[in-house]
Amino acid sequence: MAKRCDISGKGVMVGNQISMTRSRVSRRAKRTFKPNLKKVRIMDANGSVSTMKICVKELRSLKKSKQYTRVI
Repeated sequence: MAKRCDISGKGVMVGNQISMTRSRVSRRAKRTFKPNLKKVRIMDANGSVSTMKICVKELRSLKKSKQYTRVI
């Protein structure tokens, strides 16, 4: 199961976790940043219902733009 948004394509990113002791950086470790995905059923203009994995930022945009008739 891929951790990727079906609309924007936003996926897992890799970065550094920096641990700080007092006033200096002591070490860096690799970590992953995962998108905030929700499984949502969407009804489009034709009336067909489809299940998609969408990040919450795109879900807010869909509800505002009224691009889809109904987000279930």
